[in-house]
Amino acid sequence: MASHTDARLDAIAVPASTPRPRPSRAWRAALLPLLLPALALCAWQLAASQGWVAPQILPAPEQVWASFVELLENGDIAANFAVSLHRIGMGFLLGAALGLATGIALGVSNTARDYLDPLLRALFAIPSIGWIPILILVFGIAETLKILIIAKAVFVPIVINTAQGIRDIPKTHLETARVLRLRPWTRFIRVIAPASLGPVFSGVRLGLGHAFIALIVVEMLAATEGIGYMMVWGRKQFQTDIVIVGMIVVGLAGFALDRALLAIEQILNRKVPPHG
Repeated sequence: MASHTDARLDAIAVPASTPRPRPSRAWRAALLPLLLPALALCAWQLAASQGWVAPQILPAPEQVWASFVELLENGDIAANFAVSLHRIGMGFLLGAALGLATGIALGVSNTARDYLDPLLRALFAIPSIGWIPILILVFGIAETLKILIIAKAVFVPIVINTAQGIRDIPKTHLETARVLRLRPWTRFIRVIAPASLGPVFSGVRLGLGHAFIALIVVEMLAATEGIGYMMVWGRKQFQTDIVIVGMIVVGLAGFALDRALLAIEQILNRKVPPHG
């Protein structure tokens, strides 16, 4: 009986054949994303060399590079980045766990949707920065404040994408699972999870981007260490090069983590055939 069930479940999935890209197309795909940053760097260098913008506002690229090397050698970047990475890791894990659980509940249960959806919509309308004053009164500027603000920023897109991804599952898949009389957990693992994998990971990646925004905001407003605080310190000292170094570090870290999530999604997509 189990073998027939597995065979019928596997019949739901339609493997997609993806042709291998040509070498020229692969090179083009790899180089095109670098075109805009290269143009921006050239424009930056031109503006600095021609004196179109005061160096106190926009320092030259070589000055920013020198500041980056100096901050790297004296350990300031490593120390502040470690603090920020710990905060974003804790906040992201908390927000993602709560977001996935809530999104799954909203997606599979009409009762949960009726009870939770109005409250969540009201909470979603309040931006993360709006929670900072009241959370400072409750927790001070301790780490709990920062983790909760980041978790809230992550929570929203994951809930929305997860719930919508489950609701968008074709009814034929769910009807097949009912006909086969699958247990709820088996139905979730074999049908719901694979079919909603794309939207869920889109929400997770979007949540990661929101987490970095929340991290910098909360570190700028209520922190004494971290990349965001380092940027505020540079602004107070009229050292814009330090601010730009912080922006570059955050951007590169966010890009690297997003690529890592994308790689994980692609691995899971290869192991779990797409539904459609």
